[in-house]
Amino acid sequence: MKCTPWLGAILIATAQPALASNTLITAQTPVAVAKSPMTVTPDREWNKMGARPGRNSESWTIDGDGLNEVTFYGGIEPDRALFREVNKHATPLPRFSSTMLLTDLPALFEASYRIALNTPVMKIDAVRPATFLGQKGVQFSYTYSRVDEEVRRRGDAVAAIIGGKLFMITFDAPDVFYYQRDIAAYRAIVAKATIAR
Repeated sequence: MKCTPWLGAILIATAQPALASNTLITAQTPVAVAKSPMTVTPDREWNKMGARPGRNSESWTIDGDGLNEVTFYGGIEPDRALFREVNKHATPLPRFSSTMLLTDLPALFEASYRIALNTPVMKIDAVRPATFLGQKGVQFSYTYSRVDEEVRRRGDAVAAIIGGKLFMITFDAPDVFYYQRDIAAYRAIVAKATIAR
């Protein structure tokens, strides 16, 4: 079969995976996140990843996916999952409800991670009250490992329910080196997070 220029272009385009590009987020610049009224001002440069974990979320990294990742959940509505469904019929993701207590949010997150990452090795380590976006919230820490990985990962999260929607920022990284090095950058983002009213 003779390959015309336009057919060749189509074959090349379909043979290569579509990659979402990253965007540089500059330091000390307020930026709205996760298609929401939540705004953060990072104290250093981050890369916003092109791929979104869910409908109202976005992730940033310093060194690359899996090394240090901050994820913003901006106004998750009732009856919505935190992530895109992996297998809706066999293992549906849990859904957020505006009637949840703040203490229910770590369990929602844990169950969502277990399904989305297909890992039984996920544990909430500590839960405590917090103020987030000027509201009563919850802060929690967690550890987990991905399937077929020996690396233990640590994470921190802070969340609040505002106007019946879930707002949350999480950070996770390998326990060795990256978590300790970058946790302060995450905390600086959380400290300056605001929400438009």
